[in-house]
Amino acid sequence: MTISAQTANDQQIAWVPGTSLHRQLFVILRDQILRGVYSPGQSIPNEEALCARFGVSRITVRRAVADLETSGLLVKRHGRGTFVSDKLPPARPSATLGLLDALRKSARETQAEVLNVETAEPPLDIARQLDLVAGVPAVHAVRLRRRGKTPVMVTEAWVPEAVGRNVTLRELQTRALYEILVAQGIRFGRVAQEITAVSASPFYAKQLDTELAAPLVRITRLLYDTDRHPVQHLTIHISPERSRLLMDISIESVNTLAAGSIYHEVGPEFSR
Repeated sequence: MTISAQTANDQQIAWVPGTSLHRQLFVILRDQILRGVYSPGQSIPNEEALCARFGVSRITVRRAVADLETSGLLVKRHGRGTFVSDKLPPARPSATLGLLDALRKSARETQAEVLNVETAEPPLDIARQLDLVAGVPAVHAVRLRRRGKTPVMVTEAWVPEAVGRNVTLRELQTRALYEILVAQGIRFGRVAQEITAVSASPFYAKQLDTELAAPLVRITRLLYDTDRHPVQHLTIHISPERSRLLMDISIESVNTLAAGSIYHEVGPEFSR
């Protein structure tokens, strides 16, 4: 059973059972702030108005607002009210970056912690994508990236052993993986990318400091060199509460697979 609340713009909000009301209210208000319903420097409705608008208790409103303050989206001013921060994240980057430039930007703006580096047999699906024979080992590296003290991304990479001979714990502690590969002569040619939503497993919930089964965005990239050989399988997990993915596609590519293709895994072929 779902509980509905009537908003000021006459849209019904269905509260989802199993998730705390203050968390759901946090998500709604955060979305409104980021979409510009409340602009930087503008005050938000007071507790009484928010309680009436969403049909929730004062404690629910207070906890949601407190979480928004902790996230840096709201600022309380004593005796005046609660205001949207003047330092909201930009709506989008000011310029489009190529893949390597984007990787450099990510490496520059975050700090990496190496969680694991090993030579091991990759899962069968990853081995196939890397054109590896079953049983052939590959270099496996898992890292956590933080921005300041906040965890923002977990990356898991598999690289064929011949390509990843210089991918060591020592190297990964000082350089990004793409830098290690480029330094040994790898030239990236193309990238196949898949984006999907998943629930946070205990491992990812712990690393990203989020709730168990919280929604995460999983980005899977298969990188090829200029000779069309797969050289890296990369999986990235991010929280949609802290991160977003921007894709800037040329008009010439809109009607091609480069713009993305949606696959529906339903039907008889997926029910067996």
